[in-house]
Amino acid sequence: MKDPLLHIQMVIVSMAVICSSESITNLHPVILIPGSGGNQLEARLTSKYKPSSLLCNRWFSPRKDNEGWFRLWFDPSVLLGPFTKCFSERMMIYYDSDKDDYDNAPGVETRVPHFGSTQALRFLDPHLKYITTYMEPLVKSLEEIGYVDGINLFGAPYDFRYGLAAEGHPSHVASKFLTQLKNLIETASNSNEGKPIILLSHSLGGLFVLQLLIRNPISWRQKYIKHFIALSTPWGGTVEEMLTFASGNALGVPLVNPLLVREEQRSCSSNLWLMPSPQVFNTTKPLVITPNASYSANDIAQFLEDIGFPQGVKPYKSRILPLVEKLVAPEVPITCIIGTGVKTPETLLYGECGFDKRPEVVYDNGDGTVNMVSLLAVENAWANDKSQSLKVIKLPGVSHTSILKDDLALDLIIGEICSINSQFSSY
Repeated sequence: MKDPLLHIQMVIVSMAVICSSESITNLHPVILIPGSGGNQLEARLTSKYKPSSLLCNRWFSPRKDNEGWFRLWFDPSVLLGPFTKCFSERMMIYYDSDKDDYDNAPGVETRVPHFGSTQALRFLDPHLKYITTYMEPLVKSLEEIGYVDGINLFGAPYDFRYGLAAEGHPSHVASKFLTQLKNLIETASNSNEGKPIILLSHSLGGLFVLQLLIRNPISWRQKYIKHFIALSTPWGGTVEEMLTFASGNALGVPLVNPLLVREEQRSCSSNLWLMPSPQVFNTTKPLVITPNASYSANDIAQFLEDIGFPQGVKPYKSRILPLVEKLVAPEVPITCIIGTGVKTPETLLYGECGFDKRPEVVYDNGDGTVNMVSLLAVENAWANDKSQSLKVIKLPGVSHTSILKDDLALDLIIGEICSINSQFSSY
């Protein structure tokens, strides 16, 4: 059997020749779309802000500017127990059933800085570059082959708390982002001699890109999109998201009590979007097992009820289920680059102590965050669609987040971009 790592290394060597050639001096613009939590987010408090404690009322980021804006994500004070709750209150969003849409907590204004630039997604806190590095290694790799921020390299940060909704349901924040992204694509193309764009997403960003593409006419896609490269995209959600909703998720941040951020994480409509899709996951296989019940991807509404989050049931049924009922092919060339062979939560086993205690986790294959069935969902969905060009590249041992900094992964991503620019396809 052919060694997959050896094959990848050979492909990278051949791509390196393409990258160093003169044939790619005319680069197609690249737009980076981050995943959930993958860009900075700023906030400002108004007189309507009513904190739960005096501590939260007095606590502001030490880097507040003259207009009252401060970094909400990522702020290192979230590591300190007393401030974790304050952070969670400010990050919360609320579903208004009358409006059928989500809003910030009262008195909390938010904004996404540096749209159009890579600045907000290189580091989550530029003062703590070492521990908050996100897309910096990828950006540097792109710069090494001639990309320049603001010229032919752009970033599309967004408020990742807000997800999209099915047709007929408003999602004003996320829909505004799609409009901004569409305008950025057109502007970037027009400022680069009409060259179509390479969209490069990570994780949740890939779901936004797919929705942007299928919500616009095929003529627009053919004019403005050269290629879509999707890194670690959870096309059908993840089992880990059920852990997040049930018990909270510290997301690897040390010292943070996941229960203190659970309510905030449950409130995010983007997290609801990432629940395991019944169209992708086996609808009879239990993903969560308790002494009294088990839950498959077909039982998410009941799961939300039983974990004590009944307010999530209506938006899940009306806004999310119709959104994920089918993976529509966008009919633009797509390359999916995914990690494999990393143990990934497959089944969560809860005991008599309930959902406030961490479960026993049964692991299976994936990228450490996204299950393999979700990472490969488009390959299965579009297998017989002749109008959809799709390539899937698997990187053994590369995790969901390390794909943005692993040397082998970066070499392959850059090689793929060079190949697209030169119209060369090695496999």
